[in-house]
Amino acid sequence: MEQIYTIPVNEAFDECRDKPECGCPLCRLYKKLEDDELDIILGASMMEPDIRIRTNEDGFCLTHYNMMLGRRRMLGMGLMMESHLAEVKKMLKGPVLFGNKKDAARARLKKLEDSCYVCSRIEKNISAMIATVAYLFDTDPAFVKKFKAQPWFCLPHYTALLEYASKKMSKKSYGELYREAYAIEERYLDELSGDVSWFCKKFDYRYDEEPWYNAKGSVNRGIRFLGGCFDEEPKQ
Repeated sequence: MEQIYTIPVNEAFDECRDKPECGCPLCRLYKKLEDDELDIILGASMMEPDIRIRTNEDGFCLTHYNMMLGRRRMLGMGLMMESHLAEVKKMLKGPVLFGNKKDAARARLKKLEDSCYVCSRIEKNISAMIATVAYLFDTDPAFVKKFKAQPWFCLPHYTALLEYASKKMSKKSYGELYREAYAIEERYLDELSGDVSWFCKKFDYRYDEEPWYNAKGSVNRGIRFLGGCFDEEPKQ
């Protein structure tokens, strides 16, 4: 199963190795998955019955509603909204379960509040790509070299990768992956922490004449590291 994703995983790791400003390779994969899903859902697939059923039931989070609006495909948005609102109307009524109609309706609406069709699709695929990273690390020496050359991993994806690897890889292989990933994170965190500290010092008049070095974008880089999945380096 993991082998299906070897090409996009290798491409993302190549890109981030060659252009360190790209940051976390798993974030690059996440953004590609997100863009693809939004393009698909606003394209011909919006008329496919099985997908329409899912989008009617799951809806979308506010982030992905806004991203779809940004693509200006208003007919697709309108058609999905029309059928989703019809589903919401059914949820408002709620099925009769053990005579407690109000509780059943509230439970369904609460579930809808926490669901998003695009988020669930991305989560499924990014999980498979994290599995592919572990698979390639364990089977492909060329990928191990590529892994070692990564600029950094965002904290959420670093944690997810180690969580998966600790359960699915052999003790020896997991130990090797952990050492390499930790070395990358430690190096970058030392650099980032120093830049953020210098950024703060530059607000002290005693450092007015000192250069900024690499500190100007450090707070934004810190957000990318801690939260992940920025599409690009945020602008100051």
